[in-house]
Amino acid sequence: MTDKAKANILTDPMALEPTMGTIYPPPLNETSKGRKKRAIGDALGLTHFGVNLVHVPPGEVSSQRHWHSEQDEFVYMLEGELTLITDAGEQSLRPGQAAGFPANKADGHCLRNDSDAHAAYLVVGDRPPGDVCSYSDIDLHGVSSDGRGIAFTRKDGSPFENKS
Repeated sequence: MTDKAKANILTDPMALEPTMGTIYPPPLNETSKGRKKRAIGDALGLTHFGVNLVHVPPGEVSSQRHWHSEQDEFVYMLEGELTLITDAGEQSLRPGQAAGFPANKADGHCLRNDSDAHAAYLVVGDRPPGDVCSYSDIDLHGVSSDGRGIAFTRKDGSPFENKS
């Protein structure tokens, strides 16, 4: 028997503790309160890109409509049906379909669950330091200095304060 290390294997991603909702400041987090995200990539020790299993309940959205300056994003539908919203309009995504969002393409995207059932997808994105996240429909601006966390301000650079 050799002394080689076994590959990292996650036998049950659903056993990971989910993060509920989003990291958006209130009240911008209200439309995604029931969203569950399981950080599969983190659980496997990946550092150069993130892999997340995301569940979106009926009537909620995956995120605010956004695009990244440096980060590519890839979505692969697993179950249910979601409506992809971009500048080009709306289209359905069903299991087995994929969508890609290239870095620095100023076309905000999000996924909305218009159905009566939960929907699930995998999202994969690289983690470039200095990524700027622009939000198409709201007064929010995000910067990731380390490629992992994000700091929010208003688009004019002023601190974000809850004005609800």
